[in-house]
Amino acid sequence: MGLLERLRKEWFILGIVLVITVARLEPAVGVKGGPLKPEITITYIAVSAIFFNSGLSLKTEELTSALMHVKLHLFVQIFTLVFFPTAIWLFLQLLSITPINEWLLKGLQTVGCMPPPVSSAVILTKAVGGNEAAAIFNSAFGSFLLGSSSSVPFTSIFSQLFMTVVVPLIIGQIVRRYIKDWLERKKPPFGAISSCVLLMIIYTTFCDTFANPNIDLDKFSLIIIVFIIFSIQMNFMFLTFLFSTRNNSSFTPADTVAIIFCSTHKSLTLGIPMLKIVFAGYEHLSLISVPLLIYHPAQILLGSLLVPTIKSWMVSRQKALKLTRQPKAPVKV
Repeated sequence: MGLLERLRKEWFILGIVLVITVARLEPAVGVKGGPLKPEITITYIAVSAIFFNSGLSLKTEELTSALMHVKLHLFVQIFTLVFFPTAIWLFLQLLSITPINEWLLKGLQTVGCMPPPVSSAVILTKAVGGNEAAAIFNSAFGSFLLGSSSSVPFTSIFSQLFMTVVVPLIIGQIVRRYIKDWLERKKPPFGAISSCVLLMIIYTTFCDTFANPNIDLDKFSLIIIVFIIFSIQMNFMFLTFLFSTRNNSSFTPADTVAIIFCSTHKSLTLGIPMLKIVFAGYEHLSLISVPLLIYHPAQILLGSLLVPTIKSWMVSRQKALKLTRQPKAPVKV
């Protein structure tokens, strides 16, 4: 394989390295309130573009089928909102005897209670080629569910999710009806478009990370927390993979991809307002926020790096399942 062909194949990984490097050199460009205005261009325009893209590329029957996939939805929501926080609580009982700052540990516990994010889990599922419709439903449903049961103003959450998720998705589905033949003939690169949007999200996320004074901890604590967060993500991704690929699970490889990302990702957009309300007046609020501020870019970075590996597994698994389902040739006597 030539160098140019190799670079073309690995363009997304190279893009990740590039945007993180640029964010590190000049984070002020992509921070909230900066020249790029990510609070508008990313929060509203980019996220809306993601779901319009999804509405355009997904067949209506796929969305309908995803809504009926109750077993998958139960798996994701129970893992996210029950198993995840319980496992983190048990893990923190062990960490409490270590010299790690207790407020950082409280921050880790709050991370475990957060719902999945609306954008990153969907984009990564789409980039791999997994069950995108299921990812859309579970990401939005988790945010609606936790938002409606918490102290966070539900009206603002509902309106934002409705305008950036539901409306673009419906518009995409309507437009698809009129250009369906053209889409099937031309096959636009929807995955590549979503990957480019993800690079924009990674860039602005790391701009916020590098510019955030709340992450100015002593190096030992910072390294330990980063290590713990990456370990949690890797182990939980592996657990969801094991649970969803058991012989009696009935999940397809595409379902597994959606499960991996939706079950282990946590929302920063909903998380920060929740922390500010729950811990209002706490002098240690900045320390409590640190694990979530680290978890968010870490999940995007780790998920993006694993896209080629997970995609390779899914494709090979789908081929293997297809071969096993083919009728065997009759044996000649």
